[in-house]
Amino acid sequence: MSTLPTRTDALVIGGGVIGTSIACHLAEAGVRTVLLERGALGSGASGSTAGVLRTYFPGDPRTGSLAVRSMAAYHAFTERTGAPLGLERVGFLVVFTENHQVEDFRRTRAAQQAAGVDVELVTASEAVRLNPLLSERAVLAAAWAPEAYACDPAAIVRGYAAAARDAGAVLCTETPVTGIDPDGQVHTPTGSIRAGTVVCAAGPWSGTVASMAGVDLPVTTYPVELLLTAAPAAPLPTLPMTLHASSGLRIRSWRDRVLIGMGRPGPDESRQAWLERLSHRLGATYPALDGIRLHRGWSGAFDGSPNGTPFIGRHPSRPFLHAAGFSGQGLCQAPAAGEMIRDLVADKQPRIFS
Repeated sequence: MSTLPTRTDALVIGGGVIGTSIACHLAEAGVRTVLLERGALGSGASGSTAGVLRTYFPGDPRTGSLAVRSMAAYHAFTERTGAPLGLERVGFLVVFTENHQVEDFRRTRAAQQAAGVDVELVTASEAVRLNPLLSERAVLAAAWAPEAYACDPAAIVRGYAAAARDAGAVLCTETPVTGIDPDGQVHTPTGSIRAGTVVCAAGPWSGTVASMAGVDLPVTTYPVELLLTAAPAAPLPTLPMTLHASSGLRIRSWRDRVLIGMGRPGPDESRQAWLERLSHRLGATYPALDGIRLHRGWSGAFDGSPNGTPFIGRHPSRPFLHAAGFSGQGLCQAPAAGEMIRDLVADKQPRIFS
């Protein structure tokens, strides 16, 4: 843990992929930067993802435009930071089971392509070719986006953190924020620091951090859980990240197993009932996985916005910037978010999402 300075130009709160990206971009732009993380770097939402970078987000070309911009940065990431990401191209398949989903895709495809997203509509048989575990009877059509890569999220955090330090940033872990004064004085258990600009990138804790500064940031926090199947008797092919549009069921290859997620239990639903619902949908969509034993993978919390589009911008009257509400997709947008916050600190005018 680094010693906390008494002053800085920019203070970033949050040490996940978003916060470390922001710290890196600010420090490389010559801004004196300090980052505070309440635990270890990457220990929050960044450690609870499925580890896939993608550019296609159904029905949301604005998020896709940030992801396209970020994907270009990730392809240059190792050269820039020296940290290998282990990118493995797997593709992203969205399974449609209802006519309105196909029509929605057709209606929004032009906007997706204008945002730079490479995505096409494929037939049920083509979807099964791309993911052989699919039951063709369970597919009407599908969207196929080849630009999706399995990666190591922890390597992204490490790479950005190392590059930020090399550029002069101070990164303090195990340093929670306990208060934020209107004049930019930020308090922690180990001391206080005055910042010219405070940047909230605290993921699931962003609403709490913002409230300390007297700012209303309408992010919600919700739990997530990912499961792993038992190792199948027969070796599995490499599977694309596959999303079942109606249920939210998503799977991808994970070493010799399959990684599975499907939202979370409903307000009045027990975890056991949710598991039974997930298992039923899994077996109906992927017959080869019907009845397979499921194990706990990992769990965490994500920060969401009302419409799924992140809040990236500044408070109109306080030296307070925010990059939050990524709804579990911060990994795909972190480089662009860092660039946008850097430009805001420099008083440039990037496109603002809020």
